[in-house]
Amino acid sequence: MTRLLQFTDLHWYADPATDYRGCNTRRSFGRVLDAARPRLPVDALLMTGDLVDDGSPAGYAALADLLAPLAVPALCIPGNHDAPTALAALTGRAHMRVGGQHRIGGWLICLLNSFIADDARGRLSPAQLSGLDKALAREPQRHALVALHHQPLPVGSRWLDGVGLQEPEALWAVLERHTNVRVVVFGHVHQEFDTVHAGVRVLGTPSTCAQFLRHSDDFALDPALGPGYRWFELGVNGEGIEKRLRIGAVYARAPDDIWVVGSDAIFHSGGARPTQPVLALPSRVDARVRVQNEHPPVTWTKDCDSVFVEIAAGTSVDA
Repeated sequence: MTRLLQFTDLHWYADPATDYRGCNTRRSFGRVLDAARPRLPVDALLMTGDLVDDGSPAGYAALADLLAPLAVPALCIPGNHDAPTALAALTGRAHMRVGGQHRIGGWLICLLNSFIADDARGRLSPAQLSGLDKALAREPQRHALVALHHQPLPVGSRWLDGVGLQEPEALWAVLERHTNVRVVVFGHVHQEFDTVHAGVRVLGTPSTCAQFLRHSDDFALDPALGPGYRWFELGVNGEGIEKRLRIGAVYARAPDDIWVVGSDAIFHSGGARPTQPVLALPSRVDARVRVQNEHPPVTWTKDCDSVFVEIAAGTSVDA
């Protein structure tokens, strides 16, 4: 079993007192780490961009110092708010990795750099796409997770979709040539997103600070949702018959009040990739819904009317 935590869109600053859109990002990331500690140890952290908003070497150094005690690799990629050169300088630290491909258990983690200088949009260079194509072809026996900062699909928000990945069809042309691609993950959108495209699970992850309002034509924050993160359990059974992907996106409302949206999917080898997960929980869960137990069966509790919905693996769910 390969276990990962994804942290994205931290928007740190060299000055720990600086806020991002009304949120002190150092404090909010501290809350997220506290919420995630019960899931430790993990095999790696996925840090999917917009890590240090001011792009300062001091900000990146402080972040590396904070992560060092976790004693696990931090797999990093830049976002549009990052300074790629300052981020790349972290590779000299034992636990920091920037870009490239990483083999963890039976999985290949492919990190892509979608940064464009002085532009909120993203793009993958021909060299990035060629490197990804070759990496996936070299190890077809490994399940692949591909990570980038910018969303490779529309998320249903006019302003956000205007600053997503440009020419995403070039990425999908590569991914669709390889049957070992299981999941694509991204940041940038400051919200949970979950769909299946071309047989691949596509996941957006909430920011560790402020969240953007879903399906909004214009920029707006979502006041109902606090900082968040995503967890992964990626496994292959001993005979390689069943590949199991368990994921969850976690929102924190207060230090002792954790709100979760999540889903399970089971992929079987020897056949076509599914067009949709075997089990898909609602991709949008009302902020009043509290998870009592993240592992199936899952109980969702609506505080307002005490309605309980129990969900077990393999059952269908009404969104």
